[in-house]
Amino acid sequence: MRWVWRGLLALLGVLVIAFLIFRTPDTDAAEMRAKYGGPPSQFVDIGDDVTVHLRDEGPRDAPAIVLLHGSNADLHTWEPWVAALKDDYRVIRFDQVGHGLTGPDPAHDYSRANYVADIAEVADALGLNRFILGGNSMGGKHALAFAVAHPERVAGLVLVDGSGGPMLDIDTGKPETKKKDSGGGNIGFTIARMPGVNLLVEQITPRSLIAQSLDQSVSVKSVVTEAAVDRYWELLRYPGNRRATLERFSQAYDPLTEAEIAGVTVPTLILWGEEDRLIPVEAGRWLDRTMPDSTLVVYPGIGHLPQEEAVKDTLGDLLPWLDTFTAQATLTE
Repeated sequence: MRWVWRGLLALLGVLVIAFLIFRTPDTDAAEMRAKYGGPPSQFVDIGDDVTVHLRDEGPRDAPAIVLLHGSNADLHTWEPWVAALKDDYRVIRFDQVGHGLTGPDPAHDYSRANYVADIAEVADALGLNRFILGGNSMGGKHALAFAVAHPERVAGLVLVDGSGGPMLDIDTGKPETKKKDSGGGNIGFTIARMPGVNLLVEQITPRSLIAQSLDQSVSVKSVVTEAAVDRYWELLRYPGNRRATLERFSQAYDPLTEAEIAGVTVPTLILWGEEDRLIPVEAGRWLDRTMPDSTLVVYPGIGHLPQEEAVKDTLGDLLPWLDTFTAQATLTE
């Protein structure tokens, strides 16, 4: 019997040593702010002890567009678009709670309703009354939900490979009953949903895992730069963000209803990568069939991040669509 206990103690010792060797601690908040929060970044208090990291660029009297990043991303994902938009539009983007330099929600509230409330609070803090709202992936879901909750404030929607609709049967293209998103073959999202194993991710998050996850999300591999992988890896380890990710992924998928989405009547531009492995293009086609005033553009050879993978093509479709709003003075009130 003694040898069993010795074996268990030896195994425990090996596990402790392995943990100490492979553990990836949180990044330093001050260092991350210095690296990723320089000008034109702002840190804005929106209440409830939440300080949002945002960037507000372009003429203050120009039509405003707010851009929401996807799950485990951050405001930097919109950099290519902002560079092209900020001369003619007021472009606002911010790290949603549980992401980037905003960090975790103090109340651990990662519900759809709380994300919608944060959008309203950011808009209020910046004096935005009515604006164009865009979102990628999870950000698309939050944009749709905001349009449902506050239709009077949304002039138009831009959904880029956006979630928010029901899970679909790929064969029929019709909604199916499914409580959770499986992760669509993305290793990072899959691990984050595995009970027990996901707890290790809070302490052991190898850079290679982040690189593989990003690589699986896109078809244009040039997007997976060393700097991009570093940013995703470092900001995921911003204090509290890994715990926030686990809490978000532990929740059941909470789609908007078909009736809610069909009730969004504002002009909507839907942009989608045909090779998206996380949210298949059929989801974009379903949104286009369901929404009363939508335009769908599908990009062959593009994955989950068209705003980064197909910058020229997406801007070629976005800019003419946005031009239709420039004469609406209510956007700048």
